[in-house]
Amino acid sequence: MPEIRITKKFHFEMAHVLHGYDGLCQNIHGHSYGLEITLSGKPINSPGHPKDGMIMDFHELKMLVNKHIIQVFDHSLLISNRFNEEQQKAFREVTSRLFVVEFQPTTENILVYIASILLPLLPENVSLYSIRLYETATSYAEWFATDNP
Repeated sequence: MPEIRITKKFHFEMAHVLHGYDGLCQNIHGHSYGLEITLSGKPINSPGHPKDGMIMDFHELKMLVNKHIIQVFDHSLLISNRFNEEQQKAFREVTSRLFVVEFQPTTENILVYIASILLPLLPENVSLYSIRLYETATSYAEWFATDNP
């Protein structure tokens, strides 16, 4: 049975602030993020099975990503824990969906974080091949499993 790749696209809205940045991104601003998750594996080879020929049911992938990524980040404000307690309190006054992370919330770091969330959640016979995260229509970062053993 050949190795196959499948990709599912997602979309979410999120704001972030880059602590100490020397440009406009030091301010709260938002993006319409596009997320592409690509999985690889050998399709199920079980004639008569309802999922015969699938690597992973697209619906199952959708539910997994929605629960662990989209519902967490959508319409939230992502900030670094580099902001002190007083600053974090001020952000909490702006939104009830504040998400404080241990990294500068660049597209690249968000991408690595998403990979770390998804990797342990995938079925045994399925591999995370790549992730692409669009910050804008013309700017994205990519993560490939082959680059991250």
